[in-house]
Amino acid sequence: MNMHTEYEARILEIDVNELEQKLRDLGAEFKGVLHQQRYVYDVKPKREGKWIRLRKVGKETTLAIKDIVNSSISGTKELEIKVDDFERTNLLLEELGYIHKGYQENKRIRYVIDGVEVDIDSWPLIPTYMEVEGKDEISVITFIKKLGYTNDDIVTLSVNDIYRKYGYELDDIEELKF
Repeated sequence: MNMHTEYEARILEIDVNELEQKLRDLGAEFKGVLHQQRYVYDVKPKREGKWIRLRKVGKETTLAIKDIVNSSISGTKELEIKVDDFERTNLLLEELGYIHKGYQENKRIRYVIDGVEVDIDSWPLIPTYMEVEGKDEISVITFIKKLGYTNDDIVTLSVNDIYRKYGYELDDIEELKF
């Protein structure tokens, strides 16, 4: 399977207004506010850290296999394709025996600068955080430091782990909506 590596890191509990001002001051391009919907499914056989994600962002829907191989900035592998219909793809997966274990929504504010995507992610029940994704580990760390954060501020927690940090087990929540 030809999965690509995602180079991403997060900063938890950010001040949205302050961060957006820093991004504008640096010349980041505002890409919009994105409403995301997703279904998540276990792979078969079930494996810790690996799952299927069906996600709709605006009008674009993608189907992906996510695999967290370690907890580093480069520890997430992904294989993703575009599909044309969120609900029909869910029905197709169900016909194949993949029943979603949860429905999730979040809001994402996206900025792009120097090939780096900066996402301000708001999810139900937990504080807003920032995710920075770049072409390699150096670009991610360099940009995070440009924003005034240090290595000690950087986390590579998955969304599941972030929820655990705040006392929630994401796999036990069937529906996450605002």
